[in-house]
Amino acid sequence: MEQMALLCVLSTCFSAVQAQNYLLSPKWVPVGFREREERGDATAMDKIIQANEFHATRIIDGTTTLREGDIAVSSGRRSKVCFARSCLWSKSVDGHVYVAYMLSPEYTEIEEKLIKKGMDNIEDGTCIRFVPRTHQRDYLDIQSKSGCWSYLGSRGGRQTVSLQNPDCMQVGVISHEFMHALGFVHEQSRFDRDNYITIMWPNIWRDRFRNFEKFKTENLDLPYDYSSIMHFGMYAYSMDGEPTIVPKTNRNIKLGQASSLSHVDKLKINRLYQCAVKDD
Repeated sequence: MEQMALLCVLSTCFSAVQAQNYLLSPKWVPVGFREREERGDATAMDKIIQANEFHATRIIDGTTTLREGDIAVSSGRRSKVCFARSCLWSKSVDGHVYVAYMLSPEYTEIEEKLIKKGMDNIEDGTCIRFVPRTHQRDYLDIQSKSGCWSYLGSRGGRQTVSLQNPDCMQVGVISHEFMHALGFVHEQSRFDRDNYITIMWPNIWRDRFRNFEKFKTENLDLPYDYSSIMHFGMYAYSMDGEPTIVPKTNRNIKLGQASSLSHVDKLKINRLYQCAVKDD
């Protein structure tokens, strides 16, 4: 019996070590993430990947999964339609698009301010306005669930956006998820992306290949935006520390944003929602 007990203890310890090694392997901590974070060039999507690989599952519930790392997709037809053409929030007669929201009481005052800054990023220079819900039928229900994710576009009714605290409490991450909620997919998902970047398939974790699919989305006659807050970083889902996305024209072009929308991101919002603001 003593030998059996000793074997069980050793087995448990060994399993714990294996689990620790697995969780701290490059598959679960984006390779080079800490170095990029220290240099200040980790993108919003790098931070989302880090949070979601630790905390989120690719299956949210029986009918909803995560696509491209942070887009919630249900099995219904509506999600497929929204990937083909954005499902827009309705526009008011005053020219603004009011997106109602509710905040979970779990958030601290500091976290609420960070979420508001993420909203401000999108409101600045566009006709989008985030407003606390009063009576609106369609609204965002912002919760601290598992990981950072959002549905794509307006689904109608209550619509969850997950901003887990503290892992998703960064302004760029918050803005990124709200951009999904407005109807925008990741920039490198554009159908014409191969004219601008090369996907380095041998460097990507095999079970994350689907996160690099292309879609026939509306590009709004705007140029490919390497610096979009919706762009994956150069090392997204790298299994060996080598780049997974390389710009074709200049390898030194920075991909993605850490905290702010790019100029073209704002142009996209203005064109998609036909905002009556200066469109450069």
